[in-house]
This record gives sequence, structure tokens and C-alpha cells, in this order.
Amino acid sequence: MSITIAQERPDSPDAAQLIAELDAVLAPHYPVQSRHGYSIDKLLREGVAFFIARVDGTPAACGGVLLIPGEYAEVKRMYVRPSYRGGGLGRLMLEHLIWYAQENAMQTLRLETGIFQTEAIGLYEKIGFQRIPPFGPYTSDPVSVCFEKKLSLP
Repeated sequence: MSITIAQERPDSPDAAQLIAELDAVLAPHYPVQSRHGYSIDKLLREGVAFFIARVDGTPAACGGVLLIPGEYAEVKRMYVRPSYRGGGLGRLMLEHLIWYAQENAMQTLRLETGIFQTEAIGLYEKIGFQRIPPFGPYTSDPVSVCFEKKLSLP
């Protein structure tokens, strides 16, 4: 099995499909006001570095990093297709996003996720993310949780 992670535009067909799948997974669980995922247009407008993981050439996962210079980096739109879960692909993608933030001299990586994303929360905690109060554009929301990880510079 060959796994590659490469930076791609969020408006590429494969990225758009992964983002649409993520939205479809989240929609039944969260009210509209609690869905904070960036649209493809906003990912482009905000300059989010977006990555796709492929398994034997097939798009299997995605994730992005928004850099807020002088403050923090933020994980955006992380998703692993269900048929690829449980094999460490989510961890590989998250480690790649951490590496990207470190390579861009960011000392803090943050994220917001929903309380029903228990597998993702478990991964974040296993990799050393700590729960924090809402940050940046996020406000207190009963179905939202925020995390932070301090990074070492490369």
C-alpha cells in the first residue's frame, strides 16, 4: 500500500469531493450555526494550505492549515473517508499538518471540532492537543470543543 500526502488546491475535483463528504457527515449532527467549516471559496480566499492523502492513488483524506502569523496556525477541514479509518491515516495527516505549521515557524496549532467527532477528539488528545476555551472566531457552543498544541520549531 502506497500513501502520499500532497498539497492541492481546495477547488480541485478530489478536494471538493472530500469536503462535500465531510459536510454530509457533519450536517445531521450539528445545527447550521454550529458548523464552522470553511467553504471552498473561503479556503482559497484565506490562503489555507490544503493537503490530500492518497492511498494507492485514491483520495482518502484531507486537511488544511490556516496560518495566522504572529498568533497561531489552525487545522481546517480534516477528514478521512470511512473506508480508510482505523489504519493510521488520520494520524499521518495530522502529523503532516503539524509539520507544515512548524515549517512555517508557528509555535501553536489550534483547532475546533464537534463533540460528536469522538474518534477525531481521541486522535487529537493522543497526539498531545489540550482542550482550550473558544478562540478566534469561535464562541461558546455546547456542541463545539477547541484544542491547542504547542509546537517546537524545526
